[in-house]
Amino acid sequence: MNIGIVCYPTYGGSGVVATELGKELAKKGHQIHFISYSQPVRLESFTKNIQYHEVNVSDYPLFDYPPYELVLASKLVDVVKFEKLDILHVHYAIPHASSAYMAQQILKSEGIDIPFITTLHGTDITLVGRDSSFEPVITFAINQSNAVTTVSESLKRDTYEHFKVTREIQVIPNFVCLRECGTPINDLNLKKSMAPNGEKILAHVSNFRKVKRIEDVVKVFIKVRKEIPVKLMLVGDGPERHLAETMIREAGFNKDLIVLGKVNDTARVLSIADLFLLTSESESFGLAALEAMAVGVPVISSNTGGIPEVNKHNFSGFLSHVGDTKDMAKNALSLLQNDEKLDLFKKQAYEQAQQFDILTILPMYEKLYDSVLK
Repeated sequence: MNIGIVCYPTYGGSGVVATELGKELAKKGHQIHFISYSQPVRLESFTKNIQYHEVNVSDYPLFDYPPYELVLASKLVDVVKFEKLDILHVHYAIPHASSAYMAQQILKSEGIDIPFITTLHGTDITLVGRDSSFEPVITFAINQSNAVTTVSESLKRDTYEHFKVTREIQVIPNFVCLRECGTPINDLNLKKSMAPNGEKILAHVSNFRKVKRIEDVVKVFIKVRKEIPVKLMLVGDGPERHLAETMIREAGFNKDLIVLGKVNDTARVLSIADLFLLTSESESFGLAALEAMAVGVPVISSNTGGIPEVNKHNFSGFLSHVGDTKDMAKNALSLLQNDEKLDLFKKQAYEQAQQFDILTILPMYEKLYDSVLK
């Protein structure tokens, strides 16, 4: 198949999933065309069966804000026509779904029939999409899509609850590439450099926005640190990172903080952690937690949204109510103070991640593409 994939190029979950999906499809011989305003961070400069088409947004003085939706629609028309695409797969509703619909109608007027699939990832529905100024367009674009998928049952329910969606939604969960992660093996040299005295390591990866409740990550760390020697490793960047650093400094544990910022090789970094913390207010899936489990790291998390579909309570980690940092710290200590139990949970975390291996999920997308094209 000749497939166009539209996504955001950033470190966020939707962009990562879209890029990894395209790369896996390319390995199976499909021709993949990524379309975005910048090259996706997970996309190498040259890969067989993959092309990248940049959406150039001109800085015209008439516009306070560049009309990205219109420019993207025009680019889609161009790529579909001249690359002879069979199907478009757009990730994240805003504005990709509406741009795809606009391109579809333009192409239809020229005798070209191009179906498009919309995959909803989370904040396009749970946060941005609920803005009343977006709702009519998003509802329309979802209903006009030739197929719609969500990454969790939780997000599917949210979509039906908050939008007047009249069409079927299929759940295809996020995934990890376990053959790339390999069997979970700690990089002992890296771990020793981060925790030279054998301290346990708690990890958190995110975009550090309010919805992630970074203050709860810090509160859990402080409670645990008061009981045992432990380090907190923060990966990523965003507006709440400064808050985390300030709270830890004021608590007197600044020497136990490891701030790595944005990294591409998250699997290697996560593999040295003992536990992963995910304290979010809401999560449509919890991809960062799955990536931790894929390298054998148990997860201490909130029980919101799609997280319980990923993190199995008392097996791959523990679930607590949002904001219950006391329970999260208790659960973390129950593992960190018992090496035998921690080792068991590490094995079980990897076992749980196997359910979301790309080799299991990829055929679901291929089957969907086939059904839409038929």
